[in-house]
Parts: sequence; C-alpha cells; structure tokens
Amino acid sequence: MATIPAPDGPVPEGADDRAIRRRGLTLALLTITYFFSYMDRQILAILQELIKKDLGLSDTQLGMLTGLAFAIFYAGLGIPVARLADRMNRRNIITISLTVWSAMTAACGLAQNFIQLLIFRIGVGIGEAGSSPPSHSIIADLYPPEKRAGAMAIYSLGVVLGTAFGTMIGGTVAHYYGWRIALLAVGLPGVILAFFVWKFVVEPRRGLSDVVRVAESDAMPSLREAFAGMWANKAAVHVVLGVTLTSMIGYGLAAFGPSYMQRSLDMSLLEIAWIVAPILGVVGALSAVIGGRLADWLAKTRGMHAQSYMVALLKVIALPFALMFYWLDSWQLALCAYVVALLFQNSYLGPSFAMIQSLAPQKVRALWAAITLLVINMVGLGIGPVAVGRLSDALYPTYGEDSLRYAMLIFAAITPWAIFHYWRAGVWLKRRAAAG
Repeated sequence: MATIPAPDGPVPEGADDRAIRRRGLTLALLTITYFFSYMDRQILAILQELIKKDLGLSDTQLGMLTGLAFAIFYAGLGIPVARLADRMNRRNIITISLTVWSAMTAACGLAQNFIQLLIFRIGVGIGEAGSSPPSHSIIADLYPPEKRAGAMAIYSLGVVLGTAFGTMIGGTVAHYYGWRIALLAVGLPGVILAFFVWKFVVEPRRGLSDVVRVAESDAMPSLREAFAGMWANKAAVHVVLGVTLTSMIGYGLAAFGPSYMQRSLDMSLLEIAWIVAPILGVVGALSAVIGGRLADWLAKTRGMHAQSYMVALLKVIALPFALMFYWLDSWQLALCAYVVALLFQNSYLGPSFAMIQSLAPQKVRALWAAITLLVINMVGLGIGPVAVGRLSDALYPTYGEDSLRYAMLIFAAITPWAIFHYWRAGVWLKRRAAAG
C-alpha cells in the first residue's frame, strides 16, 4: 500500500488545527456517550431483582437480557457499521446510534413481559452497535501513538462511571418509584445528548496524528483482507483474546453483582446505590486513568510490549482480592477486597484498545475496533451473563440463595487464562519491535 508524508492532499484551511484544538472537547463528548452506553446497558443489573419478582423470571432469563440477546445484535451489527465508519462521517453515525439506543432503553420501562423486554433490549443492542468503532477511529486520528493509551483510558472511563452511575440512579429511582421509571430516567436524557454530539464533535481527517499517513486515493481493503490481516498479526490476536476473556468474566460478574450483594451479603438497594457504586466508580476511574498514563509512559520508554506486560502483572496482583470478594460473608470486608482488586484490574481497556488501534492499518481502524468488539461481545457479553445465570440455577438445589456466590467465584477463577494471552501479546509485540 502506497504511503506519503503528511499532509496527504488538499485540506480545507485550518481544518486540522481546528480538529486538534477541539480534540479535548471531542474526547469528552465521546466519553460521555460511552458513559451513557454503559449506563443504559448495565442498568438492568441493579434492577433485575425487582424485574425478576415482577415478571417472574429465572436467572438464566436475566442472563439473556443482560448478555446474549443484547450481544448478538450489538456485536453482529458492529462490522457493517464499522465499514460505514471507515467511509462516511463518523460523528453522524454516533449521533444516530445514541438516539436509537436511548429511546430503546426508555421503552424497556414499558415492557409487560419477558418477550417485550427482550425485544427492547435487542433495540438497545442495535443502537449501541454504532458507537464504539467510530469513536475508537476518531480518537486514534486525534491522538498520536505515544498519547493514544491515555486518551483511550479516558474514553474507557465510560465503562466504570456508566456502570456506577447507572447503579446509583437506577437503584435510587427504583427504590422510590419502581424499575420502570428508572429505565425512563436513564434513557431519555441520551436523546438530548445526541444533539450536542452532532453539534460539537469534530470529524478529523483519517490518519491526522500519524507520522506516515495512507493516501486517501489508496484502495480500501476488503472485509476479508481486514480479517486476514488481523488474524495474521499474532500480537493483535492475543490482545483480542486477552481482552475478550477479561470482558467475559467482567460482564458475567457485573451482571449479577448487585443481585449477589442483595442475596448473599444482605445489602439493600440503597446501600448498593449510595455506598458501593460511588466507591467503585471513583476507584475504577482512578485505575483507568492512572493505568492509561502508566501505559503511555511504558510505551514511550520501553516499547508497546510493556503495556501488555503491565496489564498481565496488574491482573495477577488483583486476582486473590477478587476471589476474596466472593468468599467473605461481611459486606464491609468483601467490599474492601473488591476495591483493591478493582484498583489493579480496571486499567486493561485503555492499553488494550490503544494497542489494537496502533497495530491496525489506518484505512481499517474502525473495522479492527469492530472486529475486536465483535469477539468481545459475542463471547464476553454473549456468554458471560448467561453462563453465570445458568451456573447459578444449576447450583441452586445444593446451595440455595448462595448458589450465585459460588457461580461467580468459579467464574472469577478463569482470570489466569486471560493473563496468559496478555503475556503472549507482549512477547509478540517485543519480537515485532526487534524485527523493525
């Protein structure tokens, strides 16, 4: 593929300077959008005990609502949306997507049975398919490689803050007004946010922040070529496997976290909303930001492979504390253990997505992000919550209300598998750097 030095063709006067000048605002709005994405996606976790009682659902059905049904459409539509994002205006795609999933989240509050709720959750998944791939692509164009992990870490704050605020808002509103009003309360504001995204997010030139840029006239690689190129890159494959397994564990445990606290730790809805969620939100945010900064420093001083080693090491440190959370009976001690675990384990997203974007050819950055998200969500989001729910149902005859505790403990113990892939990714990245 031919390359040319920057700049790469006629550009409107001042367009690049304007994009760089407003990249902080763009990153902030994309992060807020991701925040709404996770808040709308994860709010069922705090509401599902109420929904389970109201609609008479099993843990397996709850797992389908938070996992498989959402993931199939969210992940499956990510690829075609990413192809559009590699060709068309990414800001507009994000705006439309945000409007759709916000409206569908609000509609979930109107559901009268499992099937209706399932259909609306599918609608949320369809809308959210158009958010992350174009956002990753925009961020990669606005930030150079040495600052990319930090920017992606800021963006990844949407995960922990969206989950925390979804729990706080959902739990509080549901306590006073019921789960249906809670869904309306978190869904409708997203429609308003969509206007600000359309108005203020910049659409940068592709490859803006890279030293060498692909000419706009170069042919767009086919979908098959993009898949083959990613599969041939051993470092990318191991990063994808590492982040997928981590996400599978995380989605499965997050989907039932509030239920576990209510069933096994005897916590109330308001205690989870106003004690647990704010603490985990602050600690998770600190972990993501500090981890992103550390990853940028390691990439600059040691090479990109050090980012992958960093994630593996931090996960090793976090694992025993994560297991303690599901073993202890005192919610105060359990929460302390989980805070320590979260502090070390929540820094993986920024470096993972930054490594993928740095390894991806410029022409298919959104597509590589979509492929990563396809695997993450089909396996991680699709399997994680359903697997925990099925395991909990299977263990119920033996352990009763504590069946969920043991299901989650077993699931958390899968973490070493993810650690292995981050280590192998570091090995391949180091070999790639040595080979030039």
